[in-house]
Amino acid sequence: MATLVKRDTRRDTNISLDKPIYTISVASEILETHPRTLMMYEHLGLVVPKRTSTNRRRFSQRDVMKLQTIQKLTRHHSVNLAGVRYILKLLKLLQEHQLPSPVELRDLDVSQLDV
Repeated sequence: MATLVKRDTRRDTNISLDKPIYTISVASEILETHPRTLMMYEHLGLVVPKRTSTNRRRFSQRDVMKLQTIQKLTRHHSVNLAGVRYILKLLKLLQEHQLPSPVELRDLDVSQLDV
């Protein structure tokens, strides 16, 4: 008697937040910004995309999330880039010590960001 073996043909669709998958053009399209802006953020050390063997930038989902947070701070809260660096660090410290964020910044989630 033949035994039927059920095979799971589904693939794991969970992509690691740190997997470098987006080119700079795709990341800039997702973020609706110019690629040069992303290069400037990289130059300032606000985001550090991985590089391929041919030295091309690859942004992870975590990088894109951080860039979206940077955009919220600059566009909606009128913070300059020097301020962004400090605010992200302070929000991360508050979260690590289980303290509430300021009311004005509760729209920002830094829990999954590398700061």
